[in-house]
Amino acid sequence: MNQRDVVFPAGRQALYEQNRYSPAVRAGGFLFVSGQVGSREDGTPEPGVDAQVRRAFGNLDAVLAAAGCSFADVVDVTIFIVDPERHFERIWEVARDYWGEAPYPNATVVGVTWLYGFQFEIKAVARIPG
Repeated sequence: MNQRDVVFPAGRQALYEQNRYSPAVRAGGFLFVSGQVGSREDGTPEPGVDAQVRRAFGNLDAVLAAAGCSFADVVDVTIFIVDPERHFERIWEVARDYWGEAPYPNATVVGVTWLYGFQFEIKAVARIPG
């Protein structure tokens, strides 16, 4: 098997190794980013939905930047929300600060019952520039 071309953002490699997954993998001109939650450097959740969404986007931005990408390069996102009937509109308002202008990436939103103590997770596929 070929070695995966893994991308690690600065300062969080131990957390990814502890949880046994790669934050992102480059393949075929794309960057496949694992789900990012609103976790602090020690892995604990930010308190509150707004703070978790902001931190999740910050964590996503760090992974994208480590690969030379930005959110403008994102072509597809999958968003997971615990209790979407309660949180969807508020999450969408906070996410708007990071989403950028149209055209927007493809998006799939999934309601889930559990995210390891988090309320929001976003995973993405980005086109690698150049």
